[in-house]
Amino acid sequence: MKTDSYSSAGVKNAQPVTLNSALFEAPFKPELIKSAYVAYLANSRVNLAKTKTRGLVSGGGKKPWSQKGTGRARFGSSRNPIWRSGGIAFGPTGNENYSHSMPSEQKRRALVSALSLAAADKKIKVIKDFEIKDGKVSSAVKLLDKLSAKGRVLILVPRKDDLSERATANLSNVKVTRADYLTVFDVMNADTLVISEKSLDILSSWLDKSSVSAKTEAKK
Repeated sequence: MKTDSYSSAGVKNAQPVTLNSALFEAPFKPELIKSAYVAYLANSRVNLAKTKTRGLVSGGGKKPWSQKGTGRARFGSSRNPIWRSGGIAFGPTGNENYSHSMPSEQKRRALVSALSLAAADKKIKVIKDFEIKDGKVSSAVKLLDKLSAKGRVLILVPRKDDLSERATANLSNVKVTRADYLTVFDVMNADTLVISEKSLDILSSWLDKSSVSAKTEAKK
């Protein structure tokens, strides 16, 4: 599969770049993508919800009325869960574990499937290097305009630098991330993927198992 490629200045090259078919033409696996997406959200969840049981609610030390002789049901504490201002029964304790585990191979296949879907939808643009040397937001906006990067933009770089970080920090629709930190969540939420050439190499060495096997055989 081929896609548009650009110079570091945002000038479109005459010849498109050929993407690695093992990464960008893989079969679509919606179940794997969903599992990886849900796992990312679950593992990012911060467990802050906590309610007080009857033992944690203040008060209730005195028995509301006598055990016998009143004609009413017996109660030992006004902090019983069925009373107003009582404790909460079966509420969150703050110790719940919402994390989802997923095998590494399934994560890799889900990410490859998500990248293939993005390539099929013409969301991928390749740039030689994404560098904003003056660190200005206006320069980042101009470069993205030259790339025709619309909507939510995900930029993959081999490593982050302070100037590019500063230039994109205030752009709410732009996210810069390292290629080896890429997730299914990022890919699926992006309308445009801007990938540097070095990042393509990183993705290939990380996700393309066929190339890894070939390199291993060559060393033997």
